[in-house]
Amino acid sequence: MNGLLLLLLDSRSPAGGHNHSGGMEPAITCGMVRNLADVEAFCRGRLRTSGRVAAAFAAAACELWPGEPGEWAELDAELDARTPSEAVRAASRQLGNGLRRLLRATAPSADLVARWAGLPPPAPHHPLVLGAGVALAGGSPDLAARAAALGTVSVPASAAVRLLGLDPFAVHAMLARLAPEVDACAAIRGLPADSAPALELLADFHLTTEVRLFAS
Repeated sequence: MNGLLLLLLDSRSPAGGHNHSGGMEPAITCGMVRNLADVEAFCRGRLRTSGRVAAAFAAAACELWPGEPGEWAELDAELDARTPSEAVRAASRQLGNGLRRLLRATAPSADLVARWAGLPPPAPHHPLVLGAGVALAGGSPDLAARAAALGTVSVPASAAVRLLGLDPFAVHAMLARLAPEVDACAAIRGLPADSAPALELLADFHLTTEVRLFAS
């Protein structure tokens, strides 16, 4: 794995992931998540639904790169159709924009503007940008899928540490228990449409709360 790929997948990168909770904040606000066991159940459910979709689309984007503008528009529309919540769509594009900016800074020769011209602003959905970034860094579709799948659980898990004051070592041990499911999720190909209505509703509810720590 080369250095550029490590930079792109580093959770400390300035791509904006730390500003999002992956639905964890509204789940805690509603009282659905109260402790570590609840966090694990939440993450497992997210992995089996939106995680499957994100992993498959990241792999598809990695395979597609560099592709043609029309192909990217079609793939982006396919993911948009699988994301009913306006709040989730907006968060995905915000995260995609942060990662796109990181790609432009670290791989300035990549023809991102021409490839993604005409797509809804501010950028393609995050899994698509992630897949393209992995391809640019010499990674495989399988790696792109694993990175996307892991992100669907690591983001809410990290948010839970901040929101519930959980032991970060215990939370990482929980993520380690989910590792086989992350691997299984990354093995899925095609473009699944696994839905998570509760997550979609939580995301829209989150926008109505007056005080919130995370953007989503």
